[in-house]
Amino acid sequence: MSKIAFVTGATAGIGRATVRRLVKDGWRCIATGRRQERLDALVAELGADKVLPLCFDVRDTPAMDAALASLPAAFRDIDLLVNNAGLARGLSAAQNASLDDWQTMIDTNITAMVVLTRKLLPTLIERKGAIIAIGSVAGNYIYPGGNVYAGSKAFVNHFTLALRADLHGTGVRVTSIEPGMVETEFTLVRTGSQEASDNLYRGVNPMTGEDIADTIGWIAALPPHLNINRIELMPVNQDFAGFRVARNDEQ
Repeated sequence: MSKIAFVTGATAGIGRATVRRLVKDGWRCIATGRRQERLDALVAELGADKVLPLCFDVRDTPAMDAALASLPAAFRDIDLLVNNAGLARGLSAAQNASLDDWQTMIDTNITAMVVLTRKLLPTLIERKGAIIAIGSVAGNYIYPGGNVYAGSKAFVNHFTLALRADLHGTGVRVTSIEPGMVETEFTLVRTGSQEASDNLYRGVNPMTGEDIADTIGWIAALPPHLNINRIELMPVNQDFAGFRVARNDEQ
């Protein structure tokens, strides 16, 4: 019997590519997201025996509980949780940012991930499974306009490493994947237009959802005695340099 992965944010980008990669590698996947038609398309593409769609918003805990309770017996023994669902809103400086945008990022990137992880931990421990979280280099290297998004991804990175410490001795493997520039719908939503998204990546040759999914597939296939604690990936044309100095000529 193939192993079972639970992948959040599976309707686009890294999540969708991850479901495709894991199914190709012999896994069965529980694919979650807010867009039923896209989940149905994954099922049609990969097979109902390989993909179980669960349509709910991760911020809605009662809906999450109902979805988990609805899991058929054949999909309850979860071996891998991929904490991928996340979003960014706005590129504004903190003093100009929307509080609604900030709350949406906190609810999605932090609270929902924590709640789901806690609910699945007993099964993952019983199965000696694995947790892979999609953090970001934004949680390590701050940039103007990052504010709450960067803070939320710092939480993802460190919460995942804290899980690694807490789960010591259980046999559960835990990995924080921290990508740099990945071109997906995520960027289009954040920048607000196709033109702005294109400008952001022009000349960069950014990573793709498939690049990150391949990394997830590699980590998931490693032998059970080996743990990748954290891995940071960037396109060649991106780096982490760039201190800035503001000069005041009046002083």
